[in-house]
Amino acid sequence: MSPASSISRLRHYHRKNGTHATLWRIATAFQRAYSAGRMELYSCDLPVADAPVPLGTLERKPNAAMMKIEEKNRICSHWNPDLTRRLMEERFAATAELWLLRWNGTIAAYGWTLRGKTIEPHYFPIEAHDTHLFDFFVFPQFRGRGINPSLIWQILVEIGDDGSRRAFIEAAAWNRAQLASLAKTPFKKLGAARKFRLGKRPLVLWSQVGLK
Repeated sequence: MSPASSISRLRHYHRKNGTHATLWRIATAFQRAYSAGRMELYSCDLPVADAPVPLGTLERKPNAAMMKIEEKNRICSHWNPDLTRRLMEERFAATAELWLLRWNGTIAAYGWTLRGKTIEPHYFPIEAHDTHLFDFFVFPQFRGRGINPSLIWQILVEIGDDGSRRAFIEAAAWNRAQLASLAKTPFKKLGAARKFRLGKRPLVLWSQVGLK
């Protein structure tokens, strides 16, 4: 992306979201650049026990036909709508499932799961009874209420009941909010790694392995 395009997008974001949100976005961009693609990787044995009292209402969407128009519009509202719709179609086609968490009837957060494989080449092999959790998002007006860890907990309970034996998730090293959320869930850190492409194959460089 050219500097002029980046500046144009930043101005558009500022007009829509204000100065405070724009400064936070700039700071986040610097953190991402500093982390240089470093991801924190986590695993969880299933089923889980002693789940906390759930927040909100969980809804499971196994395919696009199960989604209402207002739900699709809500998911596409915070980013590029055309790209988000295309990604949604690709994920459902790959048998991924979308999980919605409603707060007083409004979709407050969502996340995706895919069993037995991953959408993109992963950091290590995923087996048939493993489930990958990815692309979680909490809408700004609902942040700070513990919704993300509650959503993750509820999903882990559901997929464990369905027969999944392990769950995996990752978060960018710069994403402190997501890392703090994962600390409130049963996930345990496996290590940290960076992923690069070597032709058509991913090249994974581990910086930390076997953490407890």
